[in-house]
Amino acid sequence: MEFPNEYKKPPTSLGEWIIAVLIKRLPLIGLIMLIVWATDKTTDPEKATWAKAELIVKLIIFAAIILFIAVIGFGVFANFADDVVWSEFNQ
Repeated sequence: MEFPNEYKKPPTSLGEWIIAVLIKRLPLIGLIMLIVWATDKTTDPEKATWAKAELIVKLIIFAAIILFIAVIGFGVFANFADDVVWSEFNQ
């Protein structure tokens, strides 16, 4: 029985993982590299799966932050809107 080529490769070394994690922590370069690693066909399958998981987590955190900012923003706006005398704008 012949195994696919992806199983014939040695696993990703510890040094490669450390470099990948350090690159991931760079603000813009890290995001670009995660996208490259997640979509590139020549990337090790372990690293591609890890990159996809990291991107999903980043997307969930980004959505939660946007939701939090929207809720706080609407609350602040509603607080200021109560103090405005709206009849002054109709004159």
